[in-house]
Amino acid sequence: MKTITTLLLVFLFSFSTFANVSFLEREALVKLYQATNGTNWTNKWNLSAPINTWYGVKLYNDKVIAINLADNNLTGSLPNEITDLVFLQTLDLHKNKINGNIPQSIGKLKSLETIDISFNKLSGEIPSSLCEISNLKEVQLYMNMLNGELPVDLGKLTQLETLSLYNNEIEGQIPSSLYGLSSLKTLLLSSNKINGELSKEVVNFKLLENLSLFDNAMNGQVPLELENLSNLKEMNISYNKFTGLVTRNLAAKDTLNMTMLNNQGAIVLLDIISDNKNSVVSED
Repeated sequence: MKTITTLLLVFLFSFSTFANVSFLEREALVKLYQATNGTNWTNKWNLSAPINTWYGVKLYNDKVIAINLADNNLTGSLPNEITDLVFLQTLDLHKNKINGNIPQSIGKLKSLETIDISFNKLSGEIPSSLCEISNLKEVQLYMNMLNGELPVDLGKLTQLETLSLYNNEIEGQIPSSLYGLSSLKTLLLSSNKINGELSKEVVNFKLLENLSLFDNAMNGQVPLELENLSNLKEMNISYNKFTGLVTRNLAAKDTLNMTMLNNQGAIVLLDIISDNKNSVVSED
C-alpha cells in the first residue's frame, strides 16, 4: 500500500511539473530539441522527465526564462516555434552548428534581454522585428554568415549595451538610428562589407568602451568627435578607406594606428602631422 501511495505521489508531482509549464512553451522546447537534432546533443534532454531537469533550461514561476545551450553540438535550424517562449529573457546558443535563418517572428520575444547565437552558421538577414524587443541589452550574432543590411530601426533598442556582429557578410551603411543608442558600450562590426561614412553623431556614444569597424569598406572623413568619447578603451577602424583629419591622440587610440586601404586596395600607412593637436593625414 505504501508503495502504491509513493508511486501515486511521484506521478502527481511529475504531472504537476508538466502542467504548470504551459503546453505552448513545452511544445516550443520540444520543437527546438527536434529541429536541432537533440539526440546528438552533448547534453541531451530526457523529454519524459520534468522540464526543470532539462539541461540549460531555467524556469521561474513555471515560465521558461532562460535557455543556455552553448557549445552543445546543436545542428539543424531554429524552429519558428521558439518565439512562443514569450517569457524568455536569455537565449544563449553560442558555438554550435545551427544554420538557416533567424525566425522572422523573433520580435515576439518581448522579454528578451540577451540573445547570443554567435559562432554558428546562420544565414539570411537580421530580421527587422528584432528591433521591436525593447528590453534587449545584448545582441551577439558574430561569426556567422548573415547578410543584407542592418535593420534601419536599430535605434529603437534604447537599452542596448552590446551589439556584436563581426565576421559576417553584412553590407550597406550604418543606419542613422544606431547613433541614437546612448547606452551602447560595445559596438563590433568588423570583417563585414559595410560601406559609407561614419557619422559625426558617433559623439552620442558617451558610454562606448569598445569600437571595431576593422576590415570593411567605409570611407570619408574620420570623425574627430571620436576623441571626445572619454570611455573608449579599445578601437580599431583600420583597413577601411577612411581619409581626412585626425589628431595624434585619436590615431593612438586605433589598434593599427589608422592603417587604411586606398582605392587600389593597397595598404596605406597614414602619416600623422601634429599641429596644435590637429593632424593631417598624408597618403603619399
